[in-house]
Amino acid sequence: MKSPGETQATFLLSGFCFFVHLQGMEFNKLNHVPSLEEIKQAAKQIQGVVTETPLEYASRLSERYGAKIYLKREDLQGVRSYKIRGAFHKISNIPAGLRAQGIVAASAGNHAQGVALACALLGIQAYIFMPKNTPLQKVEAVRFHGQERVKIKLVGDTFDEAYAASRSFCERNQAIYIPPFDDFDIIAGQATVSLEILSQVPHELDYLVVAVGGGGLAAGSALMLEYASPSTQLITVEPEKAASLTAALAHGSPVVLPEIDSFVDGAAVKRMGDNTFSILKNRIDRVETIDKKQLCQTMINLYQFYGMIVEPAGALSVAALANMATEIKGKTVVCVISGGNFDPKRFPEIRELAKNG
Repeated sequence: MKSPGETQATFLLSGFCFFVHLQGMEFNKLNHVPSLEEIKQAAKQIQGVVTETPLEYASRLSERYGAKIYLKREDLQGVRSYKIRGAFHKISNIPAGLRAQGIVAASAGNHAQGVALACALLGIQAYIFMPKNTPLQKVEAVRFHGQERVKIKLVGDTFDEAYAASRSFCERNQAIYIPPFDDFDIIAGQATVSLEILSQVPHELDYLVVAVGGGGLAAGSALMLEYASPSTQLITVEPEKAASLTAALAHGSPVVLPEIDSFVDGAAVKRMGDNTFSILKNRIDRVETIDKKQLCQTMINLYQFYGMIVEPAGALSVAALANMATEIKGKTVVCVISGGNFDPKRFPEIRELAKNG
């Protein structure tokens, strides 16, 4: 919605749309919910940059829960998260004539890395806003992937504060904004995770379990499951103290949470997206919320049993299995490991939280 006095214009360029808000610009290839064909097209566009990650059978988890449990290893992407999918899809579609405008993004880390790598590969200048409490490992990774094409600005204590600052900067500098999740181009890119899963899973899929923060990955998963078996259930998982989807479902639309715990930085947003919520509200089977103690124990288990270094958001899907133990017996379950950007030096902190919460 436009603010008072805001002007908006819509332009067509080579079959694409972009919108001017005040002095900022938003480019969109898609202005509608992506179709299956558009998701498949996104998959083709990101080939060569995005890895088709493995779907690994988790023997210990399967034995523990009496189920066939698989892990979709998005932590094995070059930027160690699925976020490169949506970021590269969106940025690669920006016409050459608009790329000189530069781009702006806000992120707690993983979207920033995807944007940084995309801009380095495509030769586009990016300005990336990150909360001041973003783990140093993620900040350094953004610098590494973006090289001279990225300038990082650390602003605010939450994603939402960094987002507000990035929007203001974008308007002042007439740049193109790259949203982290509430965007149909981004959602189409993230949907390719589940597109791959459906081609990889060797049994009929009973449960797909994904983390949710702003909702891009979950929305993409929900769209793809429309083309799977009608019996497949989509379970979304969010941090107990950043439960934006739970709040939106209770209210009937996205709401701003008064405060959140940013520990699960990859899934901690005060308000989920309008477009993502519109897709999710009638397409998910339920939401699970996970407390910090349970999540940290899951991170330790994944490291001890599988040698996986997983960030808090990346462990959410596996942490939810304990809540689903009875219903998943004998079923086929896929958990998306959404990210692995975590500093191993923090494991003493994780052990303490797993013990005491």
